Amino acid sequence: MDTKGRLVAGSHNRNEFVLINADEVGRVTSVKELSGQICQICGDEIEITVDGEPFVACNECAFPICRPCYEYERGEGNQACPQCKTRFKRIKGSPRVDGDEDEEGFDDLDNEFDLANGGSESVHSAHFNNGRGPYNASGFATSEVDGATLKPEIPLLTYGQEDDGISADKHALIIPPFMNRAKRVHPMPFSDTASSVSLPPRPMDPKKDLAVYGYGTVAWKDRMEEWRRRQNDKLQMVRHQGDGGHNDGDVDDPDMPKMDEGRQPLSRKLPISSSKINPYRMVILIRMVILGLFFHYRILHPVNDAYALWLISVICEIWFAVSWIFDQFPKWFPIERETYLDRLSLRYEKEGKPSELAPVDVFVSTVDPMKEPPLITANTVLSILAVDYPVDKVACYVSDDGAAMLTFEALSETSEFARKWVPFCKKFNIEPRAPEWYFAEKVDYLKDKVHPSFVRERRAIKREYEDFKVRINGLVTMAQKVPEEGWTMQDGTPWPGNDVRDHPGMIQVFLGNNGVHDIEGNELPRLVYVSREKRPGFDHHKKAGAMNALIRVSAVISNAPYMLNVDCDHYINNSKALRESMCFLMDPTSGKKICYVQFPQRFDGIDRHDRYSNRNIVFFDINMKGLDGIQGPIYVGTGCVFRRQALYGYDAPAKKKAPGKTCNCLPKWLLCCCSSRKKKAKGKSKEKSAKGKKSKDPSTQIHALENIEEGIEGIDSEKSSLMPQIKFEKKFGQSPVFIASTLLEDGGVPPGASSASLLKEAIHVISCGYEDKTEWGKEVGWIYGSVTEDILTGFKMHCHGWRSVYCIPKRPAFKGSAPINLSDRLHQVLRWALGSVEILFSRHCPIWYGYGCGLKPLERFSYINSVVYPLTSVPLLAYCTLPAVCLLTGKFIVPEISNYASILFMLMFLSIAVTSILEIQWGGVGIDDLWRNEQFWVIGGVSSHLFALFQGLLKVIAGVNTNFTVTSKGGDDGEFSELYLFKWTTILIPPLTLLIINIIGVIVGISDAISNGYESWGPLFGRLFFAIWVILHLYPFLKGMMGKQSGVPTILIVWSILLASIFSLLWVRVNPFLDRGGIVLEVCGLDCD
Repeated sequence: MDTKGRLVAGSHNRNEFVLINADEVGRVTSVKELSGQICQICGDEIEITVDGEPFVACNECAFPICRPCYEYERGEGNQACPQCKTRFKRIKGSPRVDGDEDEEGFDDLDNEFDLANGGSESVHSAHFNNGRGPYNASGFATSEVDGATLKPEIPLLTYGQEDDGISADKHALIIPPFMNRAKRVHPMPFSDTASSVSLPPRPMDPKKDLAVYGYGTVAWKDRMEEWRRRQNDKLQMVRHQGDGGHNDGDVDDPDMPKMDEGRQPLSRKLPISSSKINPYRMVILIRMVILGLFFHYRILHPVNDAYALWLISVICEIWFAVSWIFDQFPKWFPIERETYLDRLSLRYEKEGKPSELAPVDVFVSTVDPMKEPPLITANTVLSILAVDYPVDKVACYVSDDGAAMLTFEALSETSEFARKWVPFCKKFNIEPRAPEWYFAEKVDYLKDKVHPSFVRERRAIKREYEDFKVRINGLVTMAQKVPEEGWTMQDGTPWPGNDVRDHPGMIQVFLGNNGVHDIEGNELPRLVYVSREKRPGFDHHKKAGAMNALIRVSAVISNAPYMLNVDCDHYINNSKALRESMCFLMDPTSGKKICYVQFPQRFDGIDRHDRYSNRNIVFFDINMKGLDGIQGPIYVGTGCVFRRQALYGYDAPAKKKAPGKTCNCLPKWLLCCCSSRKKKAKGKSKEKSAKGKKSKDPSTQIHALENIEEGIEGIDSEKSSLMPQIKFEKKFGQSPVFIASTLLEDGGVPPGASSASLLKEAIHVISCGYEDKTEWGKEVGWIYGSVTEDILTGFKMHCHGWRSVYCIPKRPAFKGSAPINLSDRLHQVLRWALGSVEILFSRHCPIWYGYGCGLKPLERFSYINSVVYPLTSVPLLAYCTLPAVCLLTGKFIVPEISNYASILFMLMFLSIAVTSILEIQWGGVGIDDLWRNEQFWVIGGVSSHLFALFQGLLKVIAGVNTNFTVTSKGGDDGEFSELYLFKWTTILIPPLTLLIINIIGVIVGISDAISNGYESWGPLFGRLFFAIWVILHLYPFLKGMMGKQSGVPTILIVWSILLASIFSLLWVRVNPFLDRGGIVLEVCGLDCD
């Protein structure tokens, strides 16, 4: 789309927009829809059997193969399915071959040994082995022979030459074997003029099957030519050197397809080893039994003198057990995955041809450049533009929801620097491709670099990047002082976004199809700046609304079938990340049902000990692997590649049922009864399917319109026939261009559309009132109703029957920055928990929403756990308060412990420890990561989760909305400087209170034990252990409160205070100057002086 480098701004409702000079509107040609199964070997349509069903060669995987190819593979090939390698079974009507088992299901003697007409295999062998004419490139002679007139008296077959002694009507063709060459994996026509060899003719044994000799006619010539052309188009070709009997030099053979490699799946599952997962499952079941015995004991043995404390503790423990079940069982089937990038290239990138990889639209969202530094956003954009993917297949859309001129100017500078940075990355294949993090790496950058100009060019590009940083920082400094009249552009025009809450939509195409190339003259990926229209009185739905605006504007401009969304601080760390996702989404066997590929979040700039569990390793490496084995991981808001059709609210493609199998050994009367029942059941199911068919989305390809300006009347497709135009408009809005794009399952923009018409529609679809009275945010796009729109959006897609995939490349695909300061971290967790509370009290709550759809039970468990976890804050706060109350009152929540109770408590703690150890083993996480996660679960539970619960209840009951602030990202005051920065907030009050009262409880409990003698130390042990458990979990919070103590470790200060208090009390206890009531000493009356 050519914009001549100009910004396009406007409002559809007000008819205010700048329209660039546009070519005439071209007509959009319609494309016919193809249907039917295609043979994956020869490319012909698969025939329909007498039963009306497509021919199925392999009953194991149903790999599409036509009948002639099946016959040939059994007779001349490896007799196995190319996909699953299962040996073909003989199908009725096929001749028997060596190795066939005896079938008792049917009698087929007429076809088992049918050699009267030369056999189907002989005919098909000619189909594969025929030449290109009377004399092909190999010197092989061909003649037309009617297979029906052949006689067994044919004396000779020729090897590569025509025998004059044989008449034309009795001439047969034999392709010579491949001499001095690698073994072929699949028969292909071979031509090499230098290697044709004259061999004496050999006699043919009339008793043998003619197909063994490769006998056939040239009746398949035209079909063979078409098949050969299709094979060359579909498969990756490799070069082989020919070595004939008398050739003098190296001669290139024709390209040979790697058939077996091209057919292989692009990824595979790697189940966790049974030696690791089976003990883990056994321990979980044992722990369930122990929990039952534990609660049996706790309920039947109340504490009468502390009944309230006992009741509160039992209620809390029951809730913890239920929460543990919801968290534990979705980890029952963990898996890992492996991708094959070489197979992806073999299948979709052929030498000398344009890449067939699917286009990808990348979305980057930002709001406030003062809290999300433009330099970080620029690095993210640069890493996207330099990704290892065809440049014409990548389009980057940056959503500026704050309409900040600083972001616009920074993006303009970024597009200019990208002209130098992108070719440098691709020339030397560097990682990562975000310059800030590439130059910050403390590694030997000369390792594996052999290009002589690398050092010189690296130094030059580093200087260019330093100048780029100076310009960006200068823009930031300038933007801190806003002029009274607002910002103006270079031509003196006022910046359209001066009023953040009232401005038109803006679109600027910086890079792409506007003639801008890199410094080496190569094309660059498209880079588009988008700021949606905002007006007072409209609900813009925060980030979810911005993402939906990007979906629509990208559909009008580029309309890629797949979309990647990243936060502005998450750069692409692995340049092959898009290829990794395409190994799942473009897999021809399993890719059609995948709605998104989620990558784990990895972070830079976190302290070595990860004090506040910012990396969240336990969730990303244990929980998400478990979900991948069920229906797929949940969507976490960034680092996710979507299928566009799934975001449009369509259902997943229906799985085709395998043909039913019957048994002939049953009596006929029983078969009749069963068949009558099946007919009745089919009748009922047809009625149900007829009702639900309109809501289901067929997985067929839908193509273009006759005229996008006149609506959608020209669509000849199943989707359009099921949904009239008025329903399209109610679902997607009143943009005919966008509606047309939703019907293009493989993406693409109508070729006849002009730049002006597309820009006009792009401004239209980002207008503030476009979503009114549509299904945007309800069934289409990112779902509204929660500040954590990611969980809700993924949940809706899973309810439509889609599945997701979790991809963990060896090199992390994306990396970002996380708030390492305690207050910022708690505010971030508060926002997540508030979103979960909003979902909990909405109609989309997984407890009651989506039954009877495609959501699996264990997947529902995980979604329920993701929305109810803030409720745990109340029992957790009460449970952490109990130790201090027990120490201060001298009571306890457990009666005198018997031997049975001691064993139960020991088994409980042992099962918790063993479960954690086994999770560490199969999840590959460290014990320190597990402990940090446990600590922050308590810290966040008694602070952020508690406040989120109260705020959510206020919003639901009283309608009070709470606005969250964007978490500050990045820091420039030294390494980990923000870690020690203290920011007071009310969220800190509950954990601080818990910490203080538990420390006081420990001091008071020890002082009482010292005062009351040794008998009181036994009961004190349980209460003391309970309180120390709480203090240890709150220890990172205590470190954050105390900040940096000039090199003195915080633990030393804490223990100094605690030990000083204990020794002070002990000194008071054993003070020798006090009278203890012993022997009374009297003065003797003697004057010793």
